[in-house]
Amino acid sequence: MEPRRSRTVKRRMWGGLRQQWKLLGLFEIDQQHEFYSLTCMMKEGLSTAIQNTIDNPLPEELSDDDFRMEVTQIHKEFRMESFAGPVFASLRRSLGMTEKEYQLSLSSEGHYLQFISNSKSKADFFLTNDKRFFLKTQNKREVRFLLSNLKIYMEHLEKYPHSLLVKFLGVHRIKIPHQRKKYFIVMQSVFYPDERIHSRYDIKGCEVSRWTDPAPEGSQVIVVLKDLNFEGHFITLDQQRPWLLRQVEIDTDFLQTLNVLDYSLLLAEQPLHQDERHHSLSFATLIMRTKKSISAITTKRNTSRSMVTSSSPTHAGAAPSVPGTVPEEDSADLESQTDCGMDQCHVMDMRGGGSGGTEEEEDVISSEQEELRGRGTRTGSAELRDFQAQNRRLLPNFKNPLHVIDGPEQRYFIGIIDIFTVYGFKKRLEHLWKRLRHPGRSFSTVSPPAYCSRLCQWVQGHTK
Repeated sequence: MEPRRSRTVKRRMWGGLRQQWKLLGLFEIDQQHEFYSLTCMMKEGLSTAIQNTIDNPLPEELSDDDFRMEVTQIHKEFRMESFAGPVFASLRRSLGMTEKEYQLSLSSEGHYLQFISNSKSKADFFLTNDKRFFLKTQNKREVRFLLSNLKIYMEHLEKYPHSLLVKFLGVHRIKIPHQRKKYFIVMQSVFYPDERIHSRYDIKGCEVSRWTDPAPEGSQVIVVLKDLNFEGHFITLDQQRPWLLRQVEIDTDFLQTLNVLDYSLLLAEQPLHQDERHHSLSFATLIMRTKKSISAITTKRNTSRSMVTSSSPTHAGAAPSVPGTVPEEDSADLESQTDCGMDQCHVMDMRGGGSGGTEEEEDVISSEQEELRGRGTRTGSAELRDFQAQNRRLLPNFKNPLHVIDGPEQRYFIGIIDIFTVYGFKKRLEHLWKRLRHPGRSFSTVSPPAYCSRLCQWVQGHTK
């Protein structure tokens, strides 16, 4: 007769497998899960750390001490250390996030979810219950690398607010008595919100080991596919294509300066609703066009937050527009008011009551207002509230607009992740070994300039 303990273990394993399928390939970390205790500590520690940020307002300007800051908070069963707290809080604020909503998502009563990755990394991946934020365990070297380059990472995001680089929102360390210290980072999920996403890819621009068996037909299990799975497909963006090519060049050029490789371009596809395909009828699109026109003729009013429209590293002089670009001003512009009556509609800046711009700017606004007036009678208050809720970049009305680009038929979620692999001695040896093992084939481990160039070429060859 089978021992009772063995039967119990099998039931738990089968129950976990059913739960995985139920949650589209994600394990819910309940009380039977091996990571339940750890994730409870993460929740408690993060809630307290964020509360500390809420209680201590951010400085006007970040100092070198803010980048070096380490805060330790003692809990009953563990200690939690937070690194460069004011820096990450500043980044969260620049993304339009409030500390309260960040705290609520990371410390809600709902269980974290474990994401089963096909990555070769030994890291553990967790998602908040609302799937908005990723938590990933990292080794000490990777954390040190991120913190040592945090200042130039922040400068890059400040210069290019629409950067495709993943947004790191916190770095922490948990110390449990008699156990090894556990480092982890919090990131904005590229694939959020994930409703109706029908395919996901992890792209490195090479072919060796870049195939993943798709999920069975009709299955709802999440499988992240790879380069070879994408062959024969295209990212169809039309007018937004030049912007994407340029931004990928800018971001990979930045990663090349860090001497890193093996990063991935995450890509997901979601079909647009029928009403989202008619951009000419979109009220938000008209506002975008107004803002883009103003952006093209005005100077930066706030250097630290203005959108830099410098040319691509390799396409000097080219300046394709950024999707939904508006002048990068302070957070008051998140709530730019749209006053619409039955026979008029115009944009009003909360701080000044009007555009306050040059005659040329006012002419641009006037021409756009004429179009908006025609929509005034057809625009209900609910639609206006939706518009007002959008963040300053006026991309789709998501909580995660920075990684979203709309094409004619599809919405694409695009972000660059895993930027911690330095091209050091071990990677150089691996490169030589793979050249012998895979002659004439492209593989991941190449020099940072070659990696950068190859990924840019992949994007250029798979977009239209």
